[in-house]
Amino acid sequence: MDGEVITNPYLRGNFAPVRTEDDFELAVAGEIPEGLRGTLYRNGPNPQFEPRDPNHHWFLGDGMIHAFRVEDGKVVYRNRYVRTPKWRLENAAGRSLFGAWRNPMTTDPSALGVDSGAANTNIVWHAGRLLALEEGHMPFELAPGTLDSRGYVEAYRDRVTAHPKIDPVTGEMIWFAYSPGETPLNAAVSYGVTNAQGQVVRRDTFQAPFASMIHDFLVTDRHVLFPILPLTASLERAMSGRPAFAWEPDKGAFVGVMRRDADVSTVRWFNAGPCYVFHPMNAWEEGDRIHAEVMRYDRAPLFPNPDGSPGEPCGAKLVRWTFDLAGASDAIVETPLDDLMGEFPRFDERRTGLSYRHGWYAADTRGSDTIRMNALAHIDLLTGARQVWELPAGDFASEPVFTPRSADAPEGDGWLTAVIYRGAEDRSDFVVLDAQDVARGPIATAALPRRVPFGFHGNWVPA
Repeated sequence: MDGEVITNPYLRGNFAPVRTEDDFELAVAGEIPEGLRGTLYRNGPNPQFEPRDPNHHWFLGDGMIHAFRVEDGKVVYRNRYVRTPKWRLENAAGRSLFGAWRNPMTTDPSALGVDSGAANTNIVWHAGRLLALEEGHMPFELAPGTLDSRGYVEAYRDRVTAHPKIDPVTGEMIWFAYSPGETPLNAAVSYGVTNAQGQVVRRDTFQAPFASMIHDFLVTDRHVLFPILPLTASLERAMSGRPAFAWEPDKGAFVGVMRRDADVSTVRWFNAGPCYVFHPMNAWEEGDRIHAEVMRYDRAPLFPNPDGSPGEPCGAKLVRWTFDLAGASDAIVETPLDDLMGEFPRFDERRTGLSYRHGWYAADTRGSDTIRMNALAHIDLLTGARQVWELPAGDFASEPVFTPRSADAPEGDGWLTAVIYRGAEDRSDFVVLDAQDVARGPIATAALPRRVPFGFHGNWVPA
């Protein structure tokens, strides 16, 4: 294997894959809250074989689900690969077969035309289905508890976002997709709705200003927002050996706004200065204005310039974008909300698309422009007050997931669950925090005998 792959940063340290599938009952320190019963499911990339493509990226590894089942004060851990068609084909061959970003130039001939989905980014529960999501393919269903692979949900017909939003009033799952269709890296965008019974009731497609990586989007009770930011996509560039995705700030930055019940031809485009957002926190409406809290980067991290040269390191900070739907200007007004670098923002999702007060995120108190976060933070959006639990040097936090104390508990009253990598011991912990007292640190910790690799997103499913 050539040196470029061996030295790839996404194959070293806690980015490196864990290739065993295990079942552990974890030793618990502290006390699991009596009302906390259910499972934290987390998803992340975990290549089963060393990648063949020198342009291998963290975003491309096979999906692995890590499940922490909490019941009667005990925590049981299980992890399983998502057995996609890609995983099965490579598993049978005993080696990697697919090139990066569906690049046919670096794909083994035996894998050309075969589905390349990795189902590695998020995992959500909707309409009685546990769905592993990755923005390049259809949702992939898993069996709750066992994590057995059930296959793609074919009703979606094409790719779907890894970041759908579930309307807390209607139970609908609102979603989108970028670059749908047979041609990779195109400028089309789809908008879709799955009803509370799990039936896909809408899928409409329109053209964005240019082809870009649209990792996430925003939903209010009446509108949907599509960020088209200058992390551009180019099949021609990829086939010439240059980056499939690259930072091109001269393209500008756009956010399309549309009523949820309107035709896609009505999308109105608002403008921002060049920036990138992987993850918003939430969006909500106030009269004719839409407010959206997002983790904003000055440039897209983790991706190079169009010529392949590395980009400058960059961290994200929480800002508010305001859209005046009644005004004549298409400019987005931006208001800083926090000066602490962070990522993976979450909130009490009973307030999805509605006004809200409490948010949580993984934070970097060192200001070292890294995707490895060394703290968890709570921000009160009403007062601006912030609490932080900072980890010892060498330890890193996952995205925090909020779980309400009960179905009718006040907003923000509940717990955070997260996975912490312990650098000195090269293993991980499952932790529970009081969501309103983050600075106190964990009220319960369950120790794993090995590490959980850095991953992306997870969600809590009540028992």
